[in-house]
Amino acid sequence: MRLLLVEDSEKLSTLLKKALQQGGYAVDCSMDGLEADFLLATQRYDAVVLDLSLPGMDGLDVLARLRERNNKTPVLALTARGELEDRVKGLNMGADDYLAKPFDLVELEARLHALIRRAHGGGAPVLNLGPLAYESSGRLFTLKGEKLLLRPKEHAVLEALMLRAGKAVSKSQLYEHVFSIDDNTGQDVVEIYIHRLRRQLAHSGVAIVTLRGLGYVLEAQAQAQALAP
Repeated sequence: MRLLLVEDSEKLSTLLKKALQQGGYAVDCSMDGLEADFLLATQRYDAVVLDLSLPGMDGLDVLARLRERNNKTPVLALTARGELEDRVKGLNMGADDYLAKPFDLVELEARLHALIRRAHGGGAPVLNLGPLAYESSGRLFTLKGEKLLLRPKEHAVLEALMLRAGKAVSKSQLYEHVFSIDDNTGQDVVEIYIHRLRRQLAHSGVAIVTLRGLGYVLEAQAQAQALAP
């Protein structure tokens, strides 16, 4: 999953970026409201962590412009403004959740993932597709009851497919969800992770099917065989 982290404190931004990357997220960072507004207008993100006190353009203005573009990307407002009036104002302007500083990193990650899950229609704490299960709270995959050991990028690709199970996800969409602006690679790298995941899922009852011109679909085996060209 790809996030935009907008925080003007370099120390906090570095800390959060490192922690979120360790959690398997691809993270783009901005320390300025104007830059954040530009990124949100030109890039796709699964969620935004947005400080409301920013140089260049206030976070509330960034949020307002995002919603004016009819962009429904989930936004977690992260700010030192702890007063009820500021909190209500942020939520009324389109923030999906609000976390005041200081905060617990575990809580931030839990709230963030809950926002992403809801945005993709996955409200249930556990998603199931045949023998494959995804526990969203812990971001854990199991296959036939056993933990599925995945590298971070493999996990991110499978997570993106699982949240859209049964729907085609293009190579470009997967790339945008899994890699940050700083990743120096091309979209074809997605095929490497798809290949690795197919080996992990081989003979399991779940498959990743290629739909020519559309992308990849994660399906239970019976459905996968019906979709195969």
